[in-house]
Amino acid sequence: MAKDPKFTAKEMAQIGWYTARMAKRGLAGENVHIGDLTRKVDRIIDGAWEREVQAAKNAAAAEKAARKARAHAKAAKAKNRK
Repeated sequence: MAKDPKFTAKEMAQIGWYTARMAKRGLAGENVHIGDLTRKVDRIIDGAWEREVQAAKNAAAAEKAARKARAHAKAAKAKNRK
């Protein structure tokens, strides 16, 4: 099983709410449909994954920009020494 993404407080509250509603429906019987709530929870989890992927991309881009800035500063400093 894959590791879950980090959830925001809102997402945790929503997942808890939907899980409680699924449990309540489960008490009503075996033939009660809970697919709509399952889809909602899946969408929340997918959104958290997308947010983590985007954050990783942003971090990589920031690191690349920082490396480029350091290289540029180093080149300018070497040019000033001549």
